[in-house]
Amino acid sequence: MALRLFLKSSSVVIGECGALAKSAGTSCVLSPKNWACTSALTRLADRCGVLSSPVQPPVRHYARAVRKKPVLESQLSDLHPSMLKMEYAAVPIAHTTDDLIKRLLSLELACHSDKLKLKKEQLVKKVQRDENDKSSVEVKVAVLTARIRNYKEHLQKHHKDKANKRRMLMAVDQRKKLLKKLRLVNYEAFERVCSLLDISYSFPPEYYRRTTRRWLAKKALCIKVFQEVQKQKAEQRLKLRQEVQTTSRSSSTTSSSSTSQ
Repeated sequence: MALRLFLKSSSVVIGECGALAKSAGTSCVLSPKNWACTSALTRLADRCGVLSSPVQPPVRHYARAVRKKPVLESQLSDLHPSMLKMEYAAVPIAHTTDDLIKRLLSLELACHSDKLKLKKEQLVKKVQRDENDKSSVEVKVAVLTARIRNYKEHLQKHHKDKANKRRMLMAVDQRKKLLKKLRLVNYEAFERVCSLLDISYSFPPEYYRRTTRRWLAKKALCIKVFQEVQKQKAEQRLKLRQEVQTTSRSSSTTSSSSTSQ
């Protein structure tokens, strides 16, 4: 009897709370612990048939808007699948064979590394100085550009691959050094490479250091030490000049005495 009376009173209180919240236009928010107790009570009340209108659970906003990242266009998309691999492009027999053998030797059934080799060769042909140029700065920049774009496409799919991200940053730094060198040596070649390979060269940032009390004190101490060192050097120079003057006077006196004798 006591348990039944307790269940009746608790269910009536919960029902009144929900009715008041609906009439006022507000939501009755309960903590997780209280909600567990009230849910257990409502289940018991439903079994006993006491509570006619069960209390609705609180709304939990789990759904969030998904932000889609922009998909980069692959640098290998302009390679037609009917093109032959780089090893067989210079072989004349490969162009006159059957369609089945051509398909086996083409990029349609080639792996990613074969396509990347062909793309590197295309970029190198754009910027190389002559046919035998394989080690100039322009060729190195073209090879690094193809490698960097390949790393970017890979990291867009596998953004947690830290090793390839590190390799990409190292390749970017190496290409920046080469472009800086080419810009100082041959500016026309630098502009031509940037326009043909679609590279945007950004200047390195200026040196900046945050001023702190420790840095200011250290700077003041260094200035004082420099000034003291300069004073000591000036005194040494004066001493040397005086010694030179005294030696010159003594030599002149000795020479004059020798001539008088």
